Amino acid sequence: QVQLVESGGGSVQAGGSLRLSCVVSGNTDSTHSMAWFRQAPGELREGVAAIEIDEDSDGTTAYIDSVKGRFTISRDKAKNILYLQMNNLKPEDTATYTCAADRGTWVPPIYNGIPAAYYFDYWGQGTQVTVSS
Repeated sequence: QVQLVESGGGSVQAGGSLRLSCVVSGNTDSTHSMAWFRQAPGELREGVAAIEIDEDSDGTTAYIDSVKGRFTISRDKAKNILYLQMNNLKPEDTATYTCAADRGTWVPPIYNGIPAAYYFDYWGQGTQVTVSS
């Protein structure tokens, strides 16, 4: 069983930075992709960034347009930690951020964009990010 535990959220002013971490435990040898999703109160959950992590991939990443150039998704393979570096944060980035991983079943290629949430099988509990103006 794969478990995901996020950390790194907090409250910052607009223009500030945060780095979210998602510690992964369990066997992820079959995992093809991981992603960060976010959900603000009253809003639908949306994919923020995704990365291919399997051995045959080149680490392709994808981002939603609103965070391109500000957010970076990465993974420390040795430590099995997924990161989301968030710079130049804006009030509209306020949300609960959750990491997700698939269990090796087919997921659309990341070069086509961030896969929908239903492709991911494992989810963390989330970490709150609040950006004030």
